[in-house]
Amino acid sequence: MGIISGQRFKVILPDSRLNELISYIYAVRSAILTASLKRVDMKRIVSVNLGNLVLSLSDAMDLASPLLSQHQQRTAFIVWELGKIAKLSDERMENNFIAALLHDVGALSLEEKIAIHNSEFEYTDKHCIQGERLLNKVPWLEGTAKIIRFHHKKWQDWNESIETPLVLDSQLLFLGDHIERSINRNQYILHQHEDIISKITSLSGSSLHPQIVDLFSIASNREEFWLDLVSPRLYSLLLNEGPFRKTEIEFSNITLIAELFRNIIDFRSRFTATHSSGVAAAASILSRIFGLTEMETKLLEVAGNLHDIGKLAIPNSILDKPGKLTKEEMAVMKSHTYYTYAVINTIGGIKHIAEWAAYHHERLDGSGYPFHCKADDLSTGARILGVADIFTALAEDRPYRKGMSREGIVQILKQFSEGQLLDKKIINVLFENYDEIFSYVTEKQSVAREFYEKQVAL
Repeated sequence: MGIISGQRFKVILPDSRLNELISYIYAVRSAILTASLKRVDMKRIVSVNLGNLVLSLSDAMDLASPLLSQHQQRTAFIVWELGKIAKLSDERMENNFIAALLHDVGALSLEEKIAIHNSEFEYTDKHCIQGERLLNKVPWLEGTAKIIRFHHKKWQDWNESIETPLVLDSQLLFLGDHIERSINRNQYILHQHEDIISKITSLSGSSLHPQIVDLFSIASNREEFWLDLVSPRLYSLLLNEGPFRKTEIEFSNITLIAELFRNIIDFRSRFTATHSSGVAAAASILSRIFGLTEMETKLLEVAGNLHDIGKLAIPNSILDKPGKLTKEEMAVMKSHTYYTYAVINTIGGIKHIAEWAAYHHERLDGSGYPFHCKADDLSTGARILGVADIFTALAEDRPYRKGMSREGIVQILKQFSEGQLLDKKIINVLFENYDEIFSYVTEKQSVAREFYEKQVAL
């Protein structure tokens, strides 16, 4: 017989039961240690390269049209090259680089981006102001936001000296953006670069300060400059040699960038203006109640904020269509989760976030899209995000229907559960805590809605 005693109790057990209890204690201890190690590992992998992060997200903004492909990266390359010639400080180089990579964040629809690219808008301040407001939500991007605000302002409209940092930096971005939009993508670059140089030179003293044009003359004299500018390897060049090649950012800043892009994604349509904020909130509270670690819960919130980033490649004519999508339109729509995975997966160290975010239309029986994952391929995080996405979508107004009542949402989720399409355990957690979850999601969406209303009321 074995005896287990404590300060207030004494238990006498048969040897066989005692051995079972000891084995159980060791198993629990091992599980706690393993979970602890996993938590340490999770913390270790959520520091990412800033250049990789911003380049990947910038790339997502130019996915929607061949006309826009690499537009912001090319602009960033020009600004970076001119900044080196001007011998700008590291801090200004970094601010200018990010401003160039994100300078069109305020153009919320594909149609608007193309119109700006083709110089079809006389009034360009709208997307500049929206861009500034979006970036001001990230405290350490406030300097970058100012440059974006004035990147379409001509030299003749400035009252300050070119020596003023904001003026010079804004003029560099003005030039980079103007050059990139002047490139004919159907013509070999060295068959057109002389015409581009001539056009830029003619702007000296009017749209561009002569000092800015002089910097451009130095850079543009090298064929290498033009060949690098249109190289398919430009992403790699900027990543490995650009200003942020050695800069790592911590998780708190990753969350801020994720929220910035959440707004860029959602604000394209009033019907989805708070969708990702709702999905992120639902995923966060579901994972917490389900028993995931604090870090896993925070990572799922990031995945929720970024889960629809692939929709930046989808035209607004499809996103806002009031009726049922055609087969051809649905085929385009199905690509958005593929692009979500492709974009996030290029950011080193957060592959798990890429999977959680991109698998939100996958189903346990393999009938989802676009990867047709089955149950064994879908982790707990991916399953939680799948439930969070459909729960949020059902409760929202859409162009083709009003948001559903609680009864309607429960009925549909039961069908997904009973049909073994979504995880039954997670859906049951949602049902058992419906009021708490719905209240939390609604609160987070109301904050996003308030910012959206201020953002679009220009």
